[in-house]
Amino acid sequence: MKIDLNSDLGESFGAWKMGDDAAMLDIVTSANIACGFHAGDPLVMHRTMSAAKERGVSIGAHPSFLDLWGFGRRSILGERPDDIEKMVIYQIGAAAALAQTLGHPLAHVKTHGTLGNMAMVDIDLARAVARAVRLFDRDLILVAMPGLALEKAGLEQGLRVAREIYADRTYDDDGNLTSRKIPGAVIEDVAVAVKRVLTMLDEQAITTVGGRTLPVTIDTICVHGDNAHAVAMASTLRTALETAGYTLEAFSKGGGPQN
Repeated sequence: MKIDLNSDLGESFGAWKMGDDAAMLDIVTSANIACGFHAGDPLVMHRTMSAAKERGVSIGAHPSFLDLWGFGRRSILGERPDDIEKMVIYQIGAAAALAQTLGHPLAHVKTHGTLGNMAMVDIDLARAVARAVRLFDRDLILVAMPGLALEKAGLEQGLRVAREIYADRTYDDDGNLTSRKIPGAVIEDVAVAVKRVLTMLDEQAITTVGGRTLPVTIDTICVHGDNAHAVAMASTLRTALETAGYTLEAFSKGGGPQN
């Protein structure tokens, strides 16, 4: 049994530091690198990608709404899907250029924050993101939550899609993530998070806050790098997965996700 463990990294900016990328890169198998719109800058991106290459960690672009002030977690309303398409291409391009100089090319694209949450339920926005990925490089894998609009849009565009679950978040009844504004939406208890992940993998399903059980396909598990307990959670989760018989491997390697 193979499974990928990913984290959103490279989210520092200038003198501002976010997370412990070095420690997380010793644990995860895939890293989603911020592209400058919600966090990250050329130096941070290059440093994070270089560290990932040293550890054999697969990398991908992590595009966002243009929202440095809000860390990409505010709704940027009024943006046309065609404009979002160009913004995503721009961010993938920046990440790809730096990755190319390191000889460690991008393998995937995963949307960040509110752009990602909205693309999971807004099919027009989802199609804009998927088109951006296909137009830039149809061999890039699109990371999406299973059963939602972005997965559908990716498949429509003929992309390979990696289906993702979250170790440290709860789910609404529609299968999307519960809003961070709701108490308990972010799971900080490491033991609770690990138990939930093992249950989701065993059942190939997620359980929502309303008690629904939604069958899903799971290719990768995300632990947010900006969580105060991120390193402890990722380390404990990796150990638990290996103890349960899973081999940790980037979804871009081996069998990988299928259309």
